[in-house]
Amino acid sequence: MKKHFIFYIHSVAGLVSGIFILLMSLSGAVLVFHQDLDQLQNPVIENVSDSYSVDKSYIALQQQYPKAQISNCVLPEGVINTIGFTIYDSSYKNGQVALKVFQHPQTTSILKISGGDTGLTNWLSKFHNSFHLGKTGEWLLGFFALIFLVSILTGIILFRKSILSVLLFRKTVIRKNNLHQIIGVYALFFNLMIAVTGLWMQRYVFKKEFYAADNYTPVLKISRDLPFKFDSAFSEIKKQYPDFTAHVIYFAQSNKGKTAIYGSRDSNAYIHSKKMADVIFLDSTGHIAKKRFINEISADDRYDIINSQLHMGRFGGTGIKIIYFVFGLSGGLLSITGFLLWNRRRKDKK
Repeated sequence: MKKHFIFYIHSVAGLVSGIFILLMSLSGAVLVFHQDLDQLQNPVIENVSDSYSVDKSYIALQQQYPKAQISNCVLPEGVINTIGFTIYDSSYKNGQVALKVFQHPQTTSILKISGGDTGLTNWLSKFHNSFHLGKTGEWLLGFFALIFLVSILTGIILFRKSILSVLLFRKTVIRKNNLHQIIGVYALFFNLMIAVTGLWMQRYVFKKEFYAADNYTPVLKISRDLPFKFDSAFSEIKKQYPDFTAHVIYFAQSNKGKTAIYGSRDSNAYIHSKKMADVIFLDSTGHIAKKRFINEISADDRYDIINSQLHMGRFGGTGIKIIYFVFGLSGGLLSITGFLLWNRRRKDKK
């Protein structure tokens, strides 16, 4: 009776979350290569120097978009040797959607302009995070992540005695009509990790603050001139923290605001984000106001970064991405094979 009840929960959980698992599996597998796909879409300059000036690029962008709000700047790195700005300008969707502007690092000439809501990876990323349904989609994501976890845990209980036999390729379990169980066993730890980390990332949807009315209306603020020479300020940062590599700059939008420089130090663990683990804040004079390095933050905040890295597979190179891609598809296969098993049993009962 107990086993029958667990099997019933496993079946219902699988059916309820089946389409979700399939869609999340396919989109997640592609998004593992998010950065690689973005590189293919971004302009690449041949024989370009490593030197660049943020001050010069910022001024040139202001002249091109005098009424724009300049949000951030992604610095050249590796194959991506352009400077990429994110701005909000009234000329594009009333300034409610970001524009990405790519500049030549030396001449500051604009190489490419694209809408922040265009492109396959941007569409997939938003779909994977909210189904393009805003807060409703975010809640659904948290709900289905919970159901997915229930499906995995009940599957472990049901087939726990067969796990070793599947792993050892014993003939008694390796058969065609047992494909659902075979996939489930070999992808067990991966899918369990994805379910747990995904649910943790969406835990905020189960808090009452999530349901509070969102009355915030974005207001376009024309960016002012930089109040200090950023290149000089960055030189001082490199003197104090020579192992710090900057990745993106978020510009202060008011006199009291602080400019945030996100990056990472060479001493950071590989599991930490190599682009956003550490942050240095500059005041309106360009001096360091404060810093927040990965080894100085609370254990909970550090876990959030690691949790995100694990879920998205961004802690390794190409090998890790391929593993995530292959095992990422297993969720979709479980959804399909599970439905086929349920449908076959349903027909057998008739």
